[in-house]
Amino acid sequence: MTLVRPVSARSVALAAGVICLLVFLRSLSCDFVNFDDQESVLENATIRALDSNLLVSSFSTSMFGFWMPLTWISYAVDYRFWGLNPVGYHLTNIVLHAVNTGLVVLVADRLLGGDTRGAGEKRLYPAMLLIAGLLWGIHPLRVESVTWVTERKDVLNGLFAISSLLAYLRYVKTRESGAAAWRSYLLSLVLFACSLMAKPVTVVLPLMLLVLDRYPLDRLRRDTLGPLLVEKLPFLLFSAALSALTLTTAAEKKLLIAVDLLSIGERFLVSGNALFEYLRLFVLPTGILPLHPIPYPLPASYFAASAVTLLLICCCVYSARRFMAVPVAGLLYLLPLLPVLGFFQNGQQAFAARYTYLPHIAVSIAAAALALKICRSHEVPWRRYTLVAFAVFLLALAGMTQFQIGIWNNSAALWSRVIERHRISMAYKSRGSYYLMNGFYNEAVADFTAAMETASGVEKLEIYNLLAGRGMALGSLGRFDESIRDFSVAIRLFPHPSYYYSRGITFEAMGLIREAQEDLKLAGPDPGDIKWFEYGKGLGQ
Repeated sequence: MTLVRPVSARSVALAAGVICLLVFLRSLSCDFVNFDDQESVLENATIRALDSNLLVSSFSTSMFGFWMPLTWISYAVDYRFWGLNPVGYHLTNIVLHAVNTGLVVLVADRLLGGDTRGAGEKRLYPAMLLIAGLLWGIHPLRVESVTWVTERKDVLNGLFAISSLLAYLRYVKTRESGAAAWRSYLLSLVLFACSLMAKPVTVVLPLMLLVLDRYPLDRLRRDTLGPLLVEKLPFLLFSAALSALTLTTAAEKKLLIAVDLLSIGERFLVSGNALFEYLRLFVLPTGILPLHPIPYPLPASYFAASAVTLLLICCCVYSARRFMAVPVAGLLYLLPLLPVLGFFQNGQQAFAARYTYLPHIAVSIAAAALALKICRSHEVPWRRYTLVAFAVFLLALAGMTQFQIGIWNNSAALWSRVIERHRISMAYKSRGSYYLMNGFYNEAVADFTAAMETASGVEKLEIYNLLAGRGMALGSLGRFDESIRDFSVAIRLFPHPSYYYSRGITFEAMGLIREAQEDLKLAGPDPGDIKWFEYGKGLGQ
Protein backbone atom coordinates (compact mmCIF):
# COMPACT_ATOMS: atom_id res chain seq x y z
CA MET A 1 0.00 0.00 0.00
CA THR A 2 1.37 3.42 -0.93
CA LEU A 3 1.98 5.54 2.16
CA VAL A 4 0.81 9.14 2.38
CA ARG A 5 3.70 11.47 1.70
CA PRO A 6 4.21 14.50 3.97
CA VAL A 7 4.80 16.72 0.93
CA SER A 8 2.66 16.31 -2.17
CA ALA A 9 4.11 16.05 -5.65
CA ARG A 10 2.17 19.18 -6.63
CA SER A 11 3.86 21.14 -3.86
CA VAL A 12 7.25 19.92 -5.05
CA ALA A 13 6.33 20.82 -8.65
CA LEU A 14 5.40 24.35 -7.54
CA ALA A 15 8.67 24.72 -5.63
CA ALA A 16 10.71 23.48 -8.59
CA GLY A 17 8.93 25.86 -10.95
CA VAL A 18 9.51 28.87 -8.67
CA ILE A 19 13.21 28.02 -8.23
CA CYS A 20 13.59 27.66 -11.99
CA LEU A 21 11.84 31.00 -12.53
CA LEU A 22 14.24 32.73 -10.13
CA VAL A 23 17.32 31.15 -11.71
CA PHE A 24 16.34 32.36 -15.18
CA LEU A 25 15.22 35.89 -14.25
CA ARG A 26 18.55 37.25 -15.49
CA SER A 27 17.34 36.49 -19.02
CA LEU A 28 15.02 39.50 -18.77
CA SER A 29 18.03 41.79 -19.28
CA CYS A 30 19.03 40.07 -22.54
CA ASP A 31 18.46 41.64 -25.95
CA PHE A 32 17.40 40.06 -29.20
CA VAL A 33 20.36 38.51 -31.03
CA ASN A 34 21.14 38.42 -34.76
CA PHE A 35 20.94 34.63 -34.77
CA ASP A 36 17.52 34.12 -36.41
CA ASP A 37 15.75 36.57 -34.06
CA GLN A 38 15.44 39.00 -36.98
CA GLU A 39 13.47 36.51 -39.07
CA SER A 40 11.45 35.14 -36.16
CA VAL A 41 10.44 38.45 -34.58
CA LEU A 42 12.13 41.69 -35.58
CA GLU A 43 11.45 41.49 -39.34
CA ASN A 44 8.48 39.13 -39.19
CA ALA A 45 5.58 41.24 -40.44
CA THR A 46 3.15 38.35 -39.95
CA ILE A 47 3.19 38.64 -36.15
CA ARG A 48 2.38 42.37 -36.14
CA ALA A 49 -1.39 41.79 -36.03
CA LEU A 50 -3.24 39.27 -33.90
CA ASP A 51 -6.12 38.67 -36.31
CA SER A 52 -7.64 36.20 -38.75
CA ASN A 53 -4.92 36.90 -41.34
CA LEU A 54 -2.32 35.73 -38.82
CA LEU A 55 -4.27 32.52 -38.15
CA VAL A 56 -4.64 31.79 -41.85
CA SER A 57 -1.00 32.48 -42.71
CA SER A 58 0.29 30.61 -39.64
CA PHE A 59 -1.63 27.45 -40.44
CA SER A 60 -1.41 27.59 -44.23
CA THR A 61 2.26 28.41 -44.79
CA SER A 62 5.62 27.09 -43.65
CA MET A 63 7.57 30.13 -42.55
CA PHE A 64 11.33 29.77 -42.95
CA GLY A 65 10.89 26.15 -43.94
CA PHE A 66 8.98 24.85 -40.90
CA TRP A 67 5.26 24.60 -40.09
CA MET A 68 4.93 25.87 -36.51
CA PRO A 69 1.66 27.87 -36.35
CA LEU A 70 1.37 27.96 -32.55
CA THR A 71 4.87 29.38 -32.24
CA TRP A 72 4.07 32.24 -34.60
CA ILE A 73 0.79 32.91 -32.81
CA SER A 74 2.64 33.07 -29.48
CA TYR A 75 4.98 35.70 -30.94
CA ALA A 76 1.96 37.67 -32.13
CA VAL A 77 0.49 37.62 -28.62
CA ASP A 78 3.79 38.93 -27.25
CA TYR A 79 3.93 41.63 -29.92
CA ARG A 80 0.39 42.69 -29.02
CA PHE A 81 1.50 43.44 -25.45
CA TRP A 82 5.18 44.26 -25.78
CA GLY A 83 5.84 45.43 -29.31
CA LEU A 84 9.53 44.77 -29.97
CA ASN A 85 10.62 45.04 -26.33
CA PRO A 86 12.67 41.87 -25.73
CA VAL A 87 11.71 41.75 -22.03
CA GLY A 88 8.23 40.44 -22.79
CA TYR A 89 9.45 37.69 -25.10
CA HIS A 90 12.01 36.55 -22.53
CA LEU A 91 9.42 36.64 -19.76
CA THR A 92 7.11 34.36 -21.75
CA ASN A 93 9.94 31.90 -22.36
CA ILE A 94 10.92 31.89 -18.68
CA VAL A 95 7.36 31.32 -17.46
CA LEU A 96 6.77 28.52 -19.96
CA HIS A 97 10.00 26.82 -18.91
CA ALA A 98 9.18 27.18 -15.20
CA VAL A 99 5.81 25.53 -15.83
CA ASN A 100 7.55 22.76 -17.78
CA THR A 101 9.89 22.17 -14.84
CA GLY A 102 6.90 21.64 -12.58
CA LEU A 103 5.38 19.26 -15.12
CA VAL A 104 8.61 17.23 -15.18
CA VAL A 105 8.24 16.75 -11.42
CA LEU A 106 4.71 15.45 -11.92
CA VAL A 107 5.85 13.09 -14.68
CA ALA A 108 8.63 11.82 -12.40
CA ASP A 109 6.07 11.17 -9.68
CA ARG A 110 3.89 9.17 -12.07
CA LEU A 111 6.83 7.15 -13.38
CA LEU A 112 8.45 6.51 -10.02
CA GLY A 113 5.03 5.51 -8.72
CA GLY A 114 5.14 7.30 -5.40
CA ASP A 115 6.93 4.23 -4.06
CA THR A 116 7.89 4.91 -0.42
CA ARG A 117 8.65 2.07 1.90
CA GLY A 118 9.19 3.65 5.28
CA ALA A 119 8.99 6.79 7.39
CA GLY A 120 12.43 7.90 6.22
CA GLU A 121 11.48 7.52 2.57
CA LYS A 122 8.34 9.60 3.07
CA ARG A 123 10.72 12.50 3.64
CA LEU A 124 13.22 11.35 1.05
CA TYR A 125 10.86 10.88 -1.88
CA PRO A 126 9.86 14.56 -2.31
CA ALA A 127 13.56 15.46 -2.32
CA MET A 128 14.11 13.00 -5.16
CA LEU A 129 11.24 14.56 -7.13
CA LEU A 130 12.74 18.00 -6.59
CA ILE A 131 16.12 16.72 -7.78
CA ALA A 132 14.52 15.30 -10.93
CA GLY A 133 12.85 18.61 -11.75
CA LEU A 134 15.83 20.85 -10.99
CA LEU A 135 18.41 18.62 -12.68
CA TRP A 136 16.44 19.27 -15.83
CA GLY A 137 15.07 22.75 -15.23
CA ILE A 138 18.09 24.76 -14.05
CA HIS A 139 20.74 22.96 -16.08
CA PRO A 140 22.86 25.33 -18.24
CA LEU A 141 21.90 23.27 -21.30
CA ARG A 142 18.41 24.78 -20.93
CA VAL A 143 19.69 28.35 -21.41
CA GLU A 144 19.70 28.19 -25.19
CA SER A 145 16.06 27.09 -25.29
CA VAL A 146 14.91 29.64 -22.70
CA THR A 147 17.05 32.75 -23.26
CA TRP A 148 17.14 32.67 -27.06
CA VAL A 149 13.86 34.21 -28.24
CA THR A 150 13.91 32.19 -31.46
CA GLU A 151 13.73 29.01 -29.40
CA ARG A 152 10.23 29.84 -28.16
CA LYS A 153 9.33 26.72 -30.11
CA ASP A 154 11.31 24.59 -27.64
CA VAL A 155 9.57 25.74 -24.48
CA LEU A 156 6.16 25.85 -26.17
CA ASN A 157 6.61 22.40 -27.66
CA GLY A 158 7.81 21.21 -24.26
CA LEU A 159 4.68 22.54 -22.56
CA PHE A 160 2.38 20.54 -24.83
CA ALA A 161 4.60 17.45 -25.12
CA ILE A 162 5.14 17.02 -21.36
CA SER A 163 1.45 17.73 -20.71
CA SER A 164 0.52 15.13 -23.33
CA LEU A 165 2.74 12.58 -21.60
CA LEU A 166 1.21 13.43 -18.23
CA ALA A 167 -2.31 13.04 -19.63
CA TYR A 168 -1.34 9.69 -21.15
CA LEU A 169 -0.01 8.45 -17.82
CA ARG A 170 -3.28 9.52 -16.22
CA TYR A 171 -5.18 7.63 -18.92
CA VAL A 172 -3.19 4.46 -18.23
CA LYS A 173 -3.78 4.77 -14.49
CA THR A 174 -7.54 5.26 -14.90
CA ARG A 175 -8.15 3.16 -18.03
CA GLU A 176 -10.63 0.94 -16.19
CA SER A 177 -12.83 3.91 -15.29
CA GLY A 178 -14.42 4.38 -18.71
CA ALA A 179 -15.29 7.93 -19.75
CA ALA A 180 -12.74 9.61 -17.46
CA ALA A 181 -9.93 7.53 -18.97
CA TRP A 182 -10.93 8.33 -22.52
CA ARG A 183 -11.09 12.03 -21.70
CA SER A 184 -7.47 11.77 -20.59
CA TYR A 185 -6.62 9.87 -23.78
CA LEU A 186 -8.24 12.52 -26.00
CA LEU A 187 -6.55 15.28 -24.01
CA SER A 188 -3.21 13.57 -24.53
CA LEU A 189 -3.86 13.32 -28.27
CA VAL A 190 -4.89 16.99 -28.57
CA LEU A 191 -1.87 18.15 -26.58
CA PHE A 192 0.37 16.00 -28.77
CA ALA A 193 -1.06 17.65 -31.88
CA CYS A 194 -0.41 21.06 -30.31
CA SER A 195 3.19 20.08 -29.60
CA LEU A 196 3.66 19.28 -33.28
CA MET A 197 2.23 22.68 -34.17
CA ALA A 198 4.82 24.34 -31.93
CA LYS A 199 7.80 22.33 -33.20
CA PRO A 200 7.73 19.08 -35.20
CA VAL A 201 10.46 17.40 -33.14
CA THR A 202 7.87 15.45 -31.09
CA VAL A 203 6.93 13.21 -34.01
CA VAL A 204 8.65 10.44 -32.01
CA LEU A 205 6.34 10.75 -29.00
CA PRO A 206 4.14 7.75 -29.99
CA LEU A 207 7.24 5.54 -29.94
CA MET A 208 8.19 6.94 -26.54
CA LEU A 209 4.74 6.05 -25.23
CA LEU A 210 5.20 2.47 -26.45
CA VAL A 211 8.54 2.32 -24.63
CA LEU A 212 6.83 3.45 -21.43
CA ASP A 213 4.13 0.83 -22.03
CA ARG A 214 6.91 -1.74 -21.78
CA TYR A 215 8.40 -0.27 -18.61
CA PRO A 216 7.40 0.93 -16.08
CA LEU A 217 3.74 0.70 -17.12
CA ASP A 218 4.04 -3.03 -17.89
CA ARG A 219 1.39 -2.98 -20.62
CA LEU A 220 3.42 -4.06 -23.64
CA ARG A 221 3.50 -7.83 -24.03
CA ARG A 222 3.27 -10.12 -27.00
CA ASP A 223 -0.48 -10.55 -26.62
CA THR A 224 -1.13 -6.80 -26.11
CA LEU A 225 1.04 -5.43 -28.91
CA GLY A 226 -1.84 -5.26 -31.42
CA PRO A 227 -4.27 -3.35 -29.16
CA LEU A 228 -1.54 -0.95 -28.06
CA LEU A 229 -0.62 -0.18 -31.67
CA VAL A 230 -4.28 0.52 -32.41
CA GLU A 231 -4.36 2.76 -29.35
CA LYS A 232 -1.35 4.70 -30.73
CA LEU A 233 -2.67 4.84 -34.29
CA PRO A 234 -4.08 8.41 -34.07
CA PHE A 235 -0.75 9.59 -32.62
CA LEU A 236 1.16 7.79 -35.37
CA LEU A 237 -1.03 9.31 -38.09
CA PHE A 238 -0.34 12.81 -36.80
CA SER A 239 3.39 12.01 -36.68
CA ALA A 240 3.45 10.57 -40.18
CA ALA A 241 1.59 13.54 -41.65
CA LEU A 242 3.83 16.14 -40.06
CA SER A 243 7.01 14.18 -40.83
CA ALA A 244 6.05 14.10 -44.50
CA LEU A 245 5.23 17.81 -44.48
CA THR A 246 8.48 18.74 -42.72
CA LEU A 247 10.71 16.65 -44.98
CA THR A 248 8.96 17.88 -48.12
CA THR A 249 9.26 21.53 -47.08
CA ALA A 250 12.87 21.10 -45.99
CA ALA A 251 13.70 19.55 -49.38
CA GLU A 252 11.96 22.37 -51.24
CA LYS A 253 13.76 25.03 -49.20
CA LYS A 254 17.04 23.07 -49.50
CA LEU A 255 17.48 23.11 -45.72
CA LEU A 256 18.92 19.60 -45.49
CA ILE A 257 22.63 19.14 -46.19
CA ALA A 258 23.16 17.01 -49.31
CA VAL A 259 24.86 13.62 -49.06
CA ASP A 260 27.68 14.78 -51.34
CA LEU A 261 28.52 17.45 -48.75
CA LEU A 262 28.19 15.15 -45.72
CA SER A 263 28.52 11.45 -46.48
CA ILE A 264 26.59 8.67 -44.76
CA GLY A 265 29.69 7.63 -42.83
CA GLU A 266 30.29 11.20 -41.68
CA ARG A 267 26.66 11.48 -40.61
CA PHE A 268 27.08 8.43 -38.37
CA LEU A 269 30.19 9.95 -36.81
CA VAL A 270 28.54 13.34 -36.29
CA SER A 271 25.52 11.62 -34.73
CA GLY A 272 27.66 9.39 -32.50
CA ASN A 273 29.68 12.35 -31.30
CA ALA A 274 26.50 14.34 -30.61
CA LEU A 275 24.96 11.53 -28.53
CA PHE A 276 28.15 11.33 -26.50
CA GLU A 277 28.40 15.11 -26.03
CA TYR A 278 24.81 15.42 -24.85
CA LEU A 279 25.48 12.89 -22.09
CA ARG A 280 28.89 14.37 -21.26
CA LEU A 281 27.44 17.87 -21.02
CA PHE A 282 24.69 16.66 -18.70
CA VAL A 283 27.32 15.52 -16.18
CA LEU A 284 30.05 18.06 -16.98
CA PRO A 285 28.39 21.12 -18.58
CA THR A 286 31.52 22.98 -19.65
CA GLY A 287 32.25 24.41 -23.10
CA ILE A 288 28.61 25.01 -24.08
CA LEU A 289 28.57 27.31 -27.12
CA PRO A 290 25.77 28.92 -29.12
CA LEU A 291 27.23 27.19 -32.17
CA HIS A 292 29.38 24.06 -32.39
CA PRO A 293 30.27 23.87 -36.11
CA ILE A 294 31.11 20.57 -37.76
CA PRO A 295 34.91 20.50 -38.21
CA TYR A 296 36.33 19.45 -41.57
CA PRO A 297 37.86 16.97 -41.76
CA LEU A 298 36.27 15.18 -38.82
CA PRO A 299 38.84 14.83 -36.02
CA ALA A 300 39.81 11.61 -34.25
CA SER A 301 37.71 12.64 -31.25
CA TYR A 302 34.56 12.04 -33.34
CA PHE A 303 35.63 8.44 -33.93
CA ALA A 304 36.41 7.95 -30.23
CA ALA A 305 33.12 9.51 -29.10
CA SER A 306 31.16 7.40 -31.58
CA ALA A 307 32.92 4.27 -30.32
CA VAL A 308 31.99 5.13 -26.73
CA THR A 309 28.40 5.77 -27.82
CA LEU A 310 28.24 2.39 -29.54
CA LEU A 311 29.63 0.73 -26.40
CA LEU A 312 26.99 2.43 -24.25
CA ILE A 313 24.24 1.27 -26.61
CA CYS A 314 25.54 -2.30 -26.37
CA CYS A 315 25.58 -2.06 -22.57
CA CYS A 316 21.98 -0.84 -22.57
CA VAL A 317 20.90 -3.75 -24.75
CA TYR A 318 22.82 -6.25 -22.61
CA SER A 319 21.27 -4.92 -19.39
CA ALA A 320 17.70 -5.31 -20.68
CA ARG A 321 17.19 -8.76 -19.12
CA ARG A 322 18.07 -7.73 -15.56
CA PHE A 323 17.59 -3.95 -15.47
CA MET A 324 14.85 -2.92 -17.87
CA ALA A 325 15.02 0.66 -16.59
CA VAL A 326 18.44 1.13 -18.24
CA PRO A 327 17.48 0.47 -21.90
CA VAL A 328 14.17 2.28 -21.37
CA ALA A 329 15.98 5.41 -20.14
CA GLY A 330 18.36 5.05 -23.07
CA LEU A 331 15.53 4.87 -25.60
CA LEU A 332 13.69 7.81 -24.04
CA TYR A 333 16.94 9.76 -24.38
CA LEU A 334 17.65 8.62 -27.94
CA LEU A 335 14.22 8.82 -29.58
CA PRO A 336 13.61 12.60 -29.24
CA LEU A 337 17.13 13.19 -30.56
CA LEU A 338 16.63 11.20 -33.77
CA PRO A 339 15.02 14.08 -35.76
CA VAL A 340 17.92 16.43 -34.96
CA LEU A 341 20.92 14.11 -35.38
CA GLY A 342 23.29 14.24 -38.33
CA PHE A 343 21.15 11.86 -40.37
CA PHE A 344 18.86 14.84 -41.06
CA GLN A 345 21.54 17.54 -40.96
CA ASN A 346 19.98 20.96 -41.61
CA GLY A 347 22.79 23.34 -40.73
CA GLN A 348 26.47 23.50 -39.90
CA GLN A 349 26.09 22.67 -36.18
CA ALA A 350 27.61 19.39 -34.96
CA PHE A 351 25.36 19.45 -31.90
CA ALA A 352 23.37 22.07 -30.02
CA ALA A 353 22.25 22.55 -26.43
CA ARG A 354 18.65 23.25 -27.47
CA TYR A 355 18.29 19.72 -28.82
CA THR A 356 18.55 18.30 -25.29
CA TYR A 357 15.34 19.97 -24.08
CA LEU A 358 13.16 16.84 -24.23
CA PRO A 359 15.82 14.05 -24.20
CA HIS A 360 17.25 15.11 -20.86
CA ILE A 361 13.92 14.72 -19.08
CA ALA A 362 14.45 10.95 -19.07
CA VAL A 363 18.09 11.36 -18.02
CA SER A 364 17.13 13.66 -15.12
CA ILE A 365 14.40 11.35 -13.84
CA ALA A 366 16.73 8.36 -14.17
CA ALA A 367 19.41 10.19 -12.16
CA ALA A 368 16.88 10.95 -9.41
CA ALA A 369 15.70 7.33 -9.42
CA LEU A 370 19.31 6.20 -9.10
CA ALA A 371 19.78 8.53 -6.14
CA LEU A 372 16.65 7.05 -4.54
CA LYS A 373 18.01 3.54 -5.07
CA ILE A 374 21.37 4.47 -3.54
CA CYS A 375 19.68 5.97 -0.50
CA ARG A 376 17.57 2.85 -0.03
CA SER A 377 20.57 0.56 -0.10
CA HIS A 378 22.70 2.49 2.43
CA GLU A 379 22.45 3.67 6.00
CA VAL A 380 21.21 7.11 7.05
CA PRO A 381 24.64 8.89 6.83
CA TRP A 382 25.02 7.84 3.20
CA ARG A 383 21.57 9.20 2.45
CA ARG A 384 22.71 12.54 3.79
CA TYR A 385 25.91 12.42 1.76
CA THR A 386 23.90 11.66 -1.38
CA LEU A 387 21.51 14.55 -0.81
CA VAL A 388 24.37 16.95 -0.02
CA ALA A 389 26.20 15.86 -3.19
CA PHE A 390 23.12 16.54 -5.32
CA ALA A 391 22.53 19.87 -3.56
CA VAL A 392 26.09 20.98 -4.31
CA PHE A 393 25.76 19.85 -7.93
CA LEU A 394 22.48 21.75 -8.32
CA LEU A 395 24.05 24.91 -6.88
CA ALA A 396 26.91 24.53 -9.35
CA LEU A 397 24.41 24.11 -12.19
CA ALA A 398 22.60 27.30 -11.14
CA GLY A 399 25.90 29.19 -11.17
CA MET A 400 26.86 27.88 -14.59
CA THR A 401 23.39 28.76 -15.87
CA GLN A 402 23.92 32.36 -14.78
CA PHE A 403 27.19 32.45 -16.71
CA GLN A 404 25.56 30.88 -19.75
CA ILE A 405 22.72 33.43 -19.74
CA GLY A 406 25.34 36.18 -19.94
CA ILE A 407 26.58 34.75 -23.22
CA TRP A 408 23.15 35.49 -24.73
CA ASN A 409 23.09 39.08 -23.43
CA ASN A 410 23.53 40.52 -26.93
CA SER A 411 24.92 39.60 -30.33
CA ALA A 412 28.44 40.81 -29.53
CA ALA A 413 28.65 38.62 -26.40
CA LEU A 414 27.17 35.63 -28.24
CA TRP A 415 29.47 35.69 -31.24
CA SER A 416 32.54 36.62 -29.18
CA ARG A 417 31.97 33.42 -27.21
CA VAL A 418 31.85 31.41 -30.44
CA ILE A 419 34.95 33.12 -31.81
CA GLU A 420 36.88 32.21 -28.64
CA ARG A 421 36.64 28.57 -29.75
CA HIS A 422 35.97 28.69 -33.48
CA ARG A 423 37.27 31.33 -35.89
CA ILE A 424 34.49 30.93 -38.45
CA SER A 425 33.23 33.40 -41.02
CA MET A 426 29.61 33.30 -39.84
CA ALA A 427 30.58 34.40 -36.32
CA TYR A 428 32.72 37.30 -37.54
CA LYS A 429 30.05 38.36 -40.05
CA SER A 430 27.30 38.31 -37.43
CA ARG A 431 29.33 40.21 -34.84
CA GLY A 432 30.45 42.65 -37.52
CA SER A 433 26.86 43.37 -38.54
CA TYR A 434 25.99 44.00 -34.88
CA TYR A 435 28.91 46.42 -34.54
CA LEU A 436 27.88 48.14 -37.78
CA MET A 437 24.28 48.62 -36.63
CA ASN A 438 25.41 50.00 -33.25
CA GLY A 439 28.05 52.44 -34.45
CA PHE A 440 31.22 50.51 -33.62
CA TYR A 441 32.65 51.00 -37.10
CA ASN A 442 36.31 50.16 -36.50
CA GLU A 443 35.29 46.89 -34.86
CA ALA A 444 32.91 46.21 -37.76
CA VAL A 445 35.71 46.71 -40.31
CA ALA A 446 37.94 44.30 -38.41
CA ASP A 447 35.22 41.65 -38.17
CA PHE A 448 34.14 41.84 -41.81
CA THR A 449 37.81 41.55 -42.80
CA ALA A 450 38.21 38.49 -40.58
CA ALA A 451 35.00 37.04 -42.01
CA MET A 452 36.44 37.30 -45.54
CA GLU A 453 39.73 35.76 -44.44
CA THR A 454 38.00 32.75 -42.85
CA ALA A 455 35.28 32.33 -45.50
CA SER A 456 34.91 28.96 -47.20
CA GLY A 457 32.43 27.20 -49.44
CA VAL A 458 29.26 29.18 -50.07
CA GLU A 459 30.65 31.97 -47.90
CA LYS A 460 33.33 32.59 -50.50
CA LEU A 461 30.80 32.43 -53.31
CA GLU A 462 28.71 35.13 -51.62
CA ILE A 463 31.55 37.21 -50.23
CA TYR A 464 30.05 40.31 -51.85
CA ASN A 465 27.86 40.72 -48.76
CA LEU A 466 30.93 40.97 -46.56
CA LEU A 467 32.51 43.49 -48.91
CA ALA A 468 29.34 45.57 -48.80
CA GLY A 469 29.20 45.39 -45.01
CA ARG A 470 32.80 46.52 -44.71
CA GLY A 471 32.12 49.20 -47.30
CA MET A 472 29.32 50.61 -45.16
CA ALA A 473 31.55 50.65 -42.06
CA LEU A 474 34.42 52.30 -43.96
CA GLY A 475 32.08 54.95 -45.34
CA SER A 476 30.81 55.70 -41.84
CA LEU A 477 34.43 56.22 -40.75
CA GLY A 478 35.02 58.68 -43.59
CA ARG A 479 37.37 56.29 -45.40
CA PHE A 480 35.53 56.90 -48.64
CA ASP A 481 38.10 55.62 -51.14
CA GLU A 482 38.29 52.25 -49.40
CA SER A 483 34.50 52.16 -49.14
CA ILE A 484 34.11 52.82 -52.87
CA ARG A 485 36.61 50.07 -53.65
CA ASP A 486 34.71 47.49 -51.57
CA PHE A 487 31.34 48.43 -53.06
CA SER A 488 32.77 48.34 -56.59
CA VAL A 489 34.05 44.79 -56.09
CA ALA A 490 30.74 43.76 -54.53
CA ILE A 491 28.83 45.22 -57.50
CA ARG A 492 31.08 43.40 -59.94
CA LEU A 493 30.35 40.11 -58.16
CA PHE A 494 26.64 40.75 -57.63
CA PRO A 495 25.05 44.01 -58.85
CA HIS A 496 22.40 44.33 -56.14
CA PRO A 497 20.49 47.67 -56.14
CA SER A 498 21.36 48.25 -52.47
CA TYR A 499 25.06 48.19 -53.35
CA TYR A 500 24.57 50.86 -56.00
CA TYR A 501 22.57 52.92 -53.52
CA SER A 502 25.23 52.70 -50.79
CA ARG A 503 28.04 53.49 -53.24
CA GLY A 504 25.99 56.40 -54.58
CA ILE A 505 25.59 57.84 -51.08
CA THR A 506 29.34 57.50 -50.57
CA PHE A 507 30.06 59.30 -53.89
CA GLU A 508 27.68 62.04 -52.76
CA ALA A 509 29.57 62.41 -49.45
CA MET A 510 32.79 62.77 -51.48
CA GLY A 511 31.23 65.53 -53.60
CA LEU A 512 31.21 63.36 -56.77
CA ILE A 513 27.66 64.29 -57.75
CA ARG A 514 27.64 62.85 -61.29
CA GLU A 515 28.86 59.43 -60.12
CA ALA A 516 26.39 59.56 -57.24
CA GLN A 517 23.45 60.30 -59.56
CA GLU A 518 24.41 57.43 -61.87
CA ASP A 519 24.53 54.95 -58.99
CA LEU A 520 21.29 56.19 -57.43
CA LYS A 521 19.59 55.85 -60.82
CA LEU A 522 20.84 52.27 -61.13
CA ALA A 523 19.64 51.57 -57.56
CA GLY A 524 16.08 52.50 -58.48
CA PRO A 525 13.35 53.90 -56.21
CA ASP A 526 13.36 50.91 -53.83
CA PRO A 527 16.85 49.38 -53.55
CA GLY A 528 16.02 47.50 -50.36
CA ASP A 529 18.45 46.60 -47.61
CA ILE A 530 21.63 44.60 -47.91
CA LYS A 531 20.67 40.95 -47.53
CA TRP A 532 23.25 38.82 -45.83
CA PHE A 533 24.02 35.44 -47.33
CA GLU A 534 21.67 32.63 -46.41
CA TYR A 535 24.02 29.77 -45.54
CA GLY A 536 23.37 30.14 -41.80
CA LYS A 537 19.59 29.90 -42.06
CA GLY A 538 17.89 26.99 -40.38
CA LEU A 539 20.40 26.75 -37.53
CA GLY A 540 17.76 27.79 -35.07
CA GLN A 541 15.39 24.92 -35.84
